[in-house]
Amino acid sequence: MTTFPRSTPAALGIDSRGVLALLDALESTPDVEPHSIMLLRHGQVAAEGWWQPYTAHRVHLLYSLSKSFTAAGVGIAVRAGLIDLDATVLSYFPELDADVTDERSRRIRVRHLLAMASGHREETLDRAEALDPTNTVRGFLLLPPDEEPGTVFAYNQPCTYTLAAIVRRVTGGSLVDWLRPRLLDPLGIDDLAWRRDDTGAELGYSGCYATTDAVAKLGQLYLQRGVWAGGRILDEDWVEQATGTRVANPDEGNPDWSQGYGFQFWMARHGFRGDGAYGQFCVVLPEQDVVLAITGQSLDMQAVLDAVWQHLLPAVDRASDAASDAALEAKLASLGLPAVSGAALQGLDDVGPLARVGDGWRLTLDVEGGTLSVPVGQGEWAVEGPLAACGAVVDDGAAVHVDLRFVETPHLAHVRIAVPSGDVALAWATEPLHDGPMTLRRPAD
Repeated sequence: MTTFPRSTPAALGIDSRGVLALLDALESTPDVEPHSIMLLRHGQVAAEGWWQPYTAHRVHLLYSLSKSFTAAGVGIAVRAGLIDLDATVLSYFPELDADVTDERSRRIRVRHLLAMASGHREETLDRAEALDPTNTVRGFLLLPPDEEPGTVFAYNQPCTYTLAAIVRRVTGGSLVDWLRPRLLDPLGIDDLAWRRDDTGAELGYSGCYATTDAVAKLGQLYLQRGVWAGGRILDEDWVEQATGTRVANPDEGNPDWSQGYGFQFWMARHGFRGDGAYGQFCVVLPEQDVVLAITGQSLDMQAVLDAVWQHLLPAVDRASDAASDAALEAKLASLGLPAVSGAALQGLDDVGPLARVGDGWRLTLDVEGGTLSVPVGQGEWAVEGPLAACGAVVDDGAAVHVDLRFVETPHLAHVRIAVPSGDVALAWATEPLHDGPMTLRRPAD
């Protein structure tokens, strides 16, 4: 397994006080919840940490940060001569030629998909799936673009789904099968899995589960212009196109989302990045030789980047000291998400789905698709498999509140159990985008 050398911020020219300030901001900013952070400079780890119950070796659902992994698969296939960026999308699906009659649809090229510039003015996923519930590529190509392909930006999931489908078509296997010996193994990414649709195809645009370390490695590969351990994985020309503006997007609402778009990478006020819903980030700062990987459950993703620019960026090439490095090391070692506050469960009778088991408690919930069962910690997170839970008595004994975390994803469910009736109310802190409670976990290979 390829691992990054470990160093200290001071040795890498980063002021630890800036990293501490970033951590404090991530923990205190409303609608921001960090799960992990890994900071690289000069290819070495300056700082890394995981907020318990999240851990270094556990994968995390990346949502749209998956797109950047899909694009790497395309780039490797381009280098192998299997995909031509200027070929039409339709040329890879000749069986659809008679169905797709709109001239703009017929002119969509592979590079247009990569740049989210298919010519559609808005997201098409629901409409594409409605047109053909069994073939998303066909449904997408049957939707005539509003403008000439290549001229307008619209964040559009079927663009990336179709890219993954092209990789599968030209390689004869799955996207992960293609990536394993050509990207994952060389980078030492041992654990990566991908959610598949009903046809068995990886979603491409989402659904990738990978570790924080894997995210950092992808960023470092692009920072190194496609070279890893002396071998070339991606062509330099590919990296140049992927990490520069291919289509303007000035109408996006937030400042770090309106700087242009490359090949499944966003341009930013500083550097470029891949990102995914609820705060999954791969930030690459070529001028500073820095990569920053972050996972989390954050509704305000702009606030995360604001904190990076405010606290971390000025700390690069600023002197640090041993005391600050030590304070940062202690902070990183003690990271944890807060436990549920309230009175202890001791003395409480079994109530609804919460039952005493030995000296502890266990929550067993019937949910759509099956049954969830997890031990419930008090004042700390109890972890079992892909679940973690913590509970307390609240409202002067009128209810038990249990927070249930799906620790291979960003998601948290608040469970309220009324006392003594046992009635249960479940509310998501963040709504899962394409999974239910029983599938919020690393998919099987």
